[in-house]
Amino acid sequence: MLTPPRIRRFLTRILPLAVLLAAAPAAQAEPLFGNPTHKVVYQFNQADPEYMEHVLFSVGALLRKYGDDIHIVVTAIGPGIHILAVDPRRPIPEIVRKRVASLAAYGVSFHACGNTMKALGWSEDDMLDFAEVVPIGADDLMLLQEQGYSYISW
Repeated sequence: MLTPPRIRRFLTRILPLAVLLAAAPAAQAEPLFGNPTHKVVYQFNQADPEYMEHVLFSVGALLRKYGDDIHIVVTAIGPGIHILAVDPRRPIPEIVRKRVASLAAYGVSFHACGNTMKALGWSEDDMLDFAEVVPIGADDLMLLQEQGYSYISW
């Protein structure tokens, strides 16, 4: 049986690990806890604020429904890439920026199309920390589907 001193010792040993896990980057190519049953990739290719809100709401709804049993990737290409830019050239509503950061913190992966970045003259330094740059956004969508991800286009 764990007595109060043993509980305190246990907590002092486990707390640093919990802090490290909480501080680790959330966006990963693979989910943190094994292979989920559900895998989805969203094509995000528009800079219209209403479009952005609808897609991100859908991403959040799936995350709320399936929790740790889903891995979601949002592949931003063309005008949609501005949601992942540190200093976007198109206006991105603050609520959208906050929602993207929140979803990334909950484990949603955000992929940025390298071709689109090249066309804009951007480098990885121009992207948010959690954004993963992929060489070609369309290729990313194809490869993820080949790995069993369901493709969602809006």
